[in-house]
Amino acid sequence: MGKPPALKTNPALALVPRKKRVWFPVGLVRRSYFDAKRIIDSGAALLILILSLPVIFICAILIKTTSKGPVFYKQQRVGMNGRLFDIIKLRTMRTNAEEDTGPVWAKDNDPRVTAIGRFLRKSHLDELPQLINVLKGDMSLVGPRPERTIFVNEFNQAIAQYYKRLSVKPGITGLAQVRYKYDETIADVRRKLAYDLLYIRKMCWYMDLTIVLLTVGKLLDRGAK
Repeated sequence: MGKPPALKTNPALALVPRKKRVWFPVGLVRRSYFDAKRIIDSGAALLILILSLPVIFICAILIKTTSKGPVFYKQQRVGMNGRLFDIIKLRTMRTNAEEDTGPVWAKDNDPRVTAIGRFLRKSHLDELPQLINVLKGDMSLVGPRPERTIFVNEFNQAIAQYYKRLSVKPGITGLAQVRYKYDETIADVRRKLAYDLLYIRKMCWYMDLTIVLLTVGKLLDRGAK
C-alpha cells in the first residue's frame, strides 16, 4: 500500500485518504461517547476558560511588559482528517523567531524563548487559550497533540501509519503527553505515535478522565519542583 499524499495547503483537502478517515469500529456505545464528548468538551472548556481569565490577564501583562510583540500567538496546525486550523497560544518566543532558521523543533534552553516564556512553557499556562480552539470545535480536551503541517508531512512519509492519528480531533493533552517525554527525535515521535494509536483504539470516558487526572498530577508535580 502506497504512502498517503502530502498535505495540501487548502483546508478542504485532507491528508487522510477518504476510506481511512475513521479506522476504528464505531458501535452504538462508541457513537454515543463521541456525541457526548463534544458537549462535555465545550462545557468544560467554557468553564475552565472563564475561571482562568484572571490568570490569562496577568500573563498578558507580563508578556507585554517583558518583550515586544503580541500577547497571543497563532500557528497553523493539522486537525482531524487533515483539516487545517490556527492554534492559539500565549506568546512565549520573541517575534519572528523562525525568520532565520525556518520551522525547527523546540528544544531545552531554546534561545528564542523569552524569560517569561520559559515560565509559561514550564507551567503550561501558554496552552490556556487553546480552550478557545476547543469551543470552536477544532480540538478536544483529550486527544493526540496537533502538529504543524511541515512536520506532519515529514512524519507521514517517514513513519508508517502516522496518518491514523488524524482520525480523531487533536487534544490539549493526551496519553502520549502524560506517558512520554517531549519529543526531540523521530524515535520519540514513533514512541508517542504508539500511545496516540492506543488511545484512539481504547478511547472512552474512563481513559479521558485518567488522562486529565494524570495531566493535573504532572502540572502539580512540576509546580512543586
